[in-house]
Amino acid sequence: MVEAELEILGMDISRHVISFHDELLDALGVIRAKDLLRPRNGAEVLVAGVKVATQTPAIRSGQRIIFATLDDSTGPVDLTFFESVQGRCAATVFGSWLLLARGVVRRTGARAVSIRALDCWNLADLDALWRTRGLDAVRAALARPSADRGPVGGRAIEYANGFRLSPYADIGPAITTPPRLLWHASPGSSGPTAA
Repeated sequence: MVEAELEILGMDISRHVISFHDELLDALGVIRAKDLLRPRNGAEVLVAGVKVATQTPAIRSGQRIIFATLDDSTGPVDLTFFESVQGRCAATVFGSWLLLARGVVRRTGARAVSIRALDCWNLADLDALWRTRGLDAVRAALARPSADRGPVGGRAIEYANGFRLSPYADIGPAITTPPRLLWHASPGSSGPTAA
């Protein structure tokens, strides 16, 4: 039912998607957004959720930062990916919609917390690993730094005015083919049918 809601409405109505992963997240000790004020400043935590936003703004230092916001059904989790981790994390950040991230708690106000990300994984992949090989296999995967997968865009884009867009920006190359088949011929028929 949730899958149909996501396909038709673009949102989950009857049950939050992350709730399907609660057992795994609890076993790993993942901190929920509502509890992020509890760990001390500088504590290392695991967080997870549905990716709801990414931004890659230019900053004064010339470095690029990826900001990502996750929704874990209890509230938003703000993640910051600095250049030092982008080589191994950017492809996962931009290529996955369910994320698990390890990071350091950073207090930004009396009731505001941000997470400086150290690493991240596709939660759907970890869930599949958990179901086939168990919790120890997931913990082993989390103990290893994720592989260096290189930039998402492949190369930096430089505009005529000299502004360079990070290769990790969420702006990709133009799509030259449709993302899915819109029409197909059914077996035994001569015309297209809706996919």
